[in-house]
Amino acid sequence: MIEKCTLCPRKCKVNRYKTKGICGADYKIKVSNILLHKGEEPPISGKNGTGIVFFSGCPMKCIYCQNMGFSQKGIGKEISIEKLADAFLKLQERGAHTLDLVTPTQYVPQIIEALNLAKSKGFNIPVVYNTSSYENVETLKLLEGYVDIYLADIRYTNSMYGKIYSDVDNYWETAQESIKEMYRQVGAYNEEKRKGIIIRILVLPNNVSGHFKALRFILELDPNIPVSLMSQYIPHFSAKNDPLIGRKITKTEYMEAVEYMEMLGLHGWIQLDEKEKLTTKAVDIEW
Repeated sequence: MIEKCTLCPRKCKVNRYKTKGICGADYKIKVSNILLHKGEEPPISGKNGTGIVFFSGCPMKCIYCQNMGFSQKGIGKEISIEKLADAFLKLQERGAHTLDLVTPTQYVPQIIEALNLAKSKGFNIPVVYNTSSYENVETLKLLEGYVDIYLADIRYTNSMYGKIYSDVDNYWETAQESIKEMYRQVGAYNEEKRKGIIIRILVLPNNVSGHFKALRFILELDPNIPVSLMSQYIPHFSAKNDPLIGRKITKTEYMEAVEYMEMLGLHGWIQLDEKEKLTTKAVDIEW
């Protein structure tokens, strides 16, 4: 899969042992940071925080990405599969509620190897696959039995916006199929089992996110799927001067999304305090 890479829907088929794919990754795992992080949804963070691993590179090229440094500019440090497995174990030792893998698509084969190695040494906390939902279904099938929680974004429900703002083709068509596969594997999130899919929607200005349509899609798939409706969009980087998304969302835009979610009978989490900041705690480990 790495010699002729088809891990993500771009299927650029480059030999990543010789060069980098469109995602910016070659065959070596690159990680920008490993932390205990308390800013995710409650089932992910728990009391102690999630053990979050930020992988460098990303198949999407969102012009407003808050993680631009490592997702698109390649900031990070190379790490072996053995060291990655050790990091998983050390996060567990420090009380991580879950293991949260962020932008992991381009490293799925290596992550599976690291998980196998860590599990052979006692790793047993739930694994979270934190994804834009721009995924190749065949790659997701490799993760069955390894991922407990899919934390899946719906970025757009109009693929035109996926092309304009994230430089990917067929985002919405791809995301629907990907989310259905994730749901097939784990179902709706269940607190007792600590397993299932949670869907995030980042509300964008002028309904560029298509959040009303996204909420209807979730309702039709399974009304028990928890929804994280996010209000923290900031027009970073190239988005600053865009006529549609070059501003923060208004309170009215967000509350309309909240009210629609409630009208549909969906449950989950909303964000009403704009001043609330995420907190992180660095983990003292070598990686």
